[in-house]
Amino acid sequence: MSDEQAQRPIIIKRIKKVSGGGHGGAWKVAYADFVTAMMAFFLLLWLLNSTTQAQKEGLSEYFTPTTASVQAVAGADGVLEGVSINSDGSSSASVSMPIPDQNVRVAEDRDTTSNADAAEESFETAMANREQEVFENMASEIALSIQESAELSQLQEQVLIDVTEEGMRIQLVDQDNRSMFRPDTADLYSYAERMLIHIAEKIENLPNRLAISGHTDSTPFRSGSSYTNWELSADRANSARRVLRTAGVPTDRFAEVTGKASTEPLLPGSPNRAENRRITILVIREAPTLPTNF
Repeated sequence: MSDEQAQRPIIIKRIKKVSGGGHGGAWKVAYADFVTAMMAFFLLLWLLNSTTQAQKEGLSEYFTPTTASVQAVAGADGVLEGVSINSDGSSSASVSMPIPDQNVRVAEDRDTTSNADAAEESFETAMANREQEVFENMASEIALSIQESAELSQLQEQVLIDVTEEGMRIQLVDQDNRSMFRPDTADLYSYAERMLIHIAEKIENLPNRLAISGHTDSTPFRSGSSYTNWELSADRANSARRVLRTAGVPTDRFAEVTGKASTEPLLPGSPNRAENRRITILVIREAPTLPTNF
């Protein structure tokens, strides 16, 4: 070997092998990302087409980032303390407000209800007292006016007036020697009609409604008659109503007109007595009934 050959450098060429080259695995990653994105896209399209507007709004709110929330904590001193928490977990502001004492509020509600109930009860009692007074005064006035009338005083024993839980009751009662109606009819005698007119003049200005009922004794009509004590008592009550109406009592004051035949005798022990035949005019109590110890 010559010296020239000995000094010539030796060059060693190494070939670097690239795994895969143009056919490596990088494209698979890109393809997988693409397929995932397409799947998400088609899933989004499916959701848009298969959900309602309310569901869409709910999904929108669910995926919307929350920027702040308020957490309220009641302190030991009865103060409501609020802290605003940001999405990154840091607090930005706090507020406080007093909490009303629940026990105090409940007590106040009870006092208000109790006062309202007491006021209502006091008002109802006052109204009942006033109505009772009006009834008693009116009963005395009617009785006195009949007694002082030369024409009607002879009938005063046939007019019964009392004040009951239902109202002021005025009863025109038959006697053996004097009936209010002609026998077995609803035709009033003239003196009975004048008595009804006198009563109407006394009660026509009262605001209370009226209930009129007719009553008979227990003596039945003759056998085979289709007309009974039921029809007779109802017809007599209606005859009394017509007289009161003609005398000035407004039509809307009449609450009911009924025939009760012999079902409510004035003298239960003597159902055939003449006193059981009567007309009852009830001035109905409108205010609550008075206490029993009134």
